[in-house]
Amino acid sequence: MHLALMLVMMGWGAGVTGGDSVRYSGGKLVNIDFHHGQLTPVLGVHNIQVMRASREFPETADGMGWTYNHAPMLAYWNGRFYLEYLTNPVGEHIPPSQSMLTTSADGYHWDKPVSVFPVYRIPDGTVKPGVRGVARNLDAVMHQRMGFYVSGQNRLLCLGYYGMVLSGDDSPNDGHGIGRVVREIRKDGSFGPLFFIRYNKGWNEKNSRFPFYKSSSDTGFVNACDELLARPLMMQQWVEEADRDDPLIPLKSQYKALSFYHVNGNAKIWGQRTSDGRFITVYNPSEFRWPLALSVSDDGLDYKNLLLVHGEITPMRYGGAYKSYGPQYVRGIQEGNGNPPGGKAWVTYSMNKEDIWVSSIPVPVTGREVVPVRDIFPEMKAETELERWNIYSPVFAPVRMEMVGGERWLALRDSDEFDFAKAERLFPETKTAEVEFVIRAGQNDHGLLHVELVNPEGTPAIRLVFDNDGNIRYKDGYRVKNLAKYQPGENYTIKISADANSRFYSVFLDGRKVLTALLFAPVNTFQRITFRTGEPRRFPDVDTPTDQDFDIVQSGKAVPEASFYLRSLEAFPASQNYQGLLLKASDYEHYVDYFNRMEDENRVTDIPN
Repeated sequence: MHLALMLVMMGWGAGVTGGDSVRYSGGKLVNIDFHHGQLTPVLGVHNIQVMRASREFPETADGMGWTYNHAPMLAYWNGRFYLEYLTNPVGEHIPPSQSMLTTSADGYHWDKPVSVFPVYRIPDGTVKPGVRGVARNLDAVMHQRMGFYVSGQNRLLCLGYYGMVLSGDDSPNDGHGIGRVVREIRKDGSFGPLFFIRYNKGWNEKNSRFPFYKSSSDTGFVNACDELLARPLMMQQWVEEADRDDPLIPLKSQYKALSFYHVNGNAKIWGQRTSDGRFITVYNPSEFRWPLALSVSDDGLDYKNLLLVHGEITPMRYGGAYKSYGPQYVRGIQEGNGNPPGGKAWVTYSMNKEDIWVSSIPVPVTGREVVPVRDIFPEMKAETELERWNIYSPVFAPVRMEMVGGERWLALRDSDEFDFAKAERLFPETKTAEVEFVIRAGQNDHGLLHVELVNPEGTPAIRLVFDNDGNIRYKDGYRVKNLAKYQPGENYTIKISADANSRFYSVFLDGRKVLTALLFAPVNTFQRITFRTGEPRRFPDVDTPTDQDFDIVQSGKAVPEASFYLRSLEAFPASQNYQGLLLKASDYEHYVDYFNRMEDENRVTDIPN
């Protein structure tokens, strides 16, 4: 028998009768002193910024300049991603408010958002039971917990909720709002008429702005709405905003932001079944809204590990009411709302309740690389060249493949005053690493690039710096020293040989040794290399005041763009097994079979069990 398992706001909540409860049995815990929580990243996660808020230049964002953007929802239908989120000018629950929609064919390139549920004027004189205040020149506040529904006849419905806030201590999700609205998204991208699908008490067709869905002349649309209303699990998502005695809602307790999946037998948790038949939950594993992490289960009940999905916190550029720091309110694609090609899990979330992001998560989920890295981009297939890279790609600092001298290279661009581009590559965890890459810069008079060798907990032990004075530098304890000069447009081959046991490392530039030095931080092993176009960030921290009531001084303009390009990366443990393999095999596919076999036979000692 299929049972629906429900995950709710306040920890792990199970809606399974006669079964077991959801639990985390892993030993790994998050360290909240770090934005990444000292968690190992999921191999191949891509963090993509969908919309970067801008009050000064709204044409680069939503066209309006509104800076409170939150509660995104995601669906995949008719070969496209659909992402809905709510927006207010400044802060949470402060009208006016509306819901926006953006779409993408690939999850990486997103259309400019458009209003799908516009600002709604509340009739003057409206009151709420038990709430002080009377509506005067007041607009509604959006507060939807369900964004999409794909009907059995393959019609896509988009939904939102108009709530009311009549005073500073009022809430739009108290069951005394106006009601839930619905409209169809057609295959050509156009919207159908706007209707109410469910009114709160005291509201109806006569005193509301939009008609009731039953009045539509489109029989297929009416049938799709009826189908939705007949599904209890769909209705449970409405519990916060619905009448507290609404007979459509199965469980009346105020569970928040319901997500569910089917099994046999803090700031919102997302759970889903993945394409390999296992399950993931994605959430903030602390009382703070960072990092964004996931755990994996074989049966949907017992979750055994904790891995990183998104471990960066962009500076909050605009203050506002209840704007919490960090990646939060994560949602994926609910059962029945589509399956993107490639088998990946996709989730969406807001950053600081300001910017909207998505992440693609490869399936099966793993936090380790057992294959030595030989990523020579001009020789790789375009559709797979970045599938084992972790990228962090803001709108103003994109990470993507580009043509350089007639070849495909990995490009990191950065024109964001407050953010950076980042690309990471895991390699087999080892105490003795050999890493070599070919890189070039687009300039040497502005911009910055950090190249770091990092352990599984995210601690960098080696840092090379391409600075804005044309120098390649290295971190030597708390000092940063010059190593060499670099020129724009020139290719540089850099090799790093590092030994965690002795704490020594050497750097070779174009085949010539230019440095032997000590690691600036002790680590037991090396696990990945990071390329980042900015300084590391440590604000906010656990002692930062909860609410930011100020804007960062800014012009809103993009700063002069810096660009860095990576042609190739090779990284492997410096053990005889790996070095022998490199002499025998010349292409990447040979590695996969070899190391899967060697790991099974426990013959490669550098790979931990």
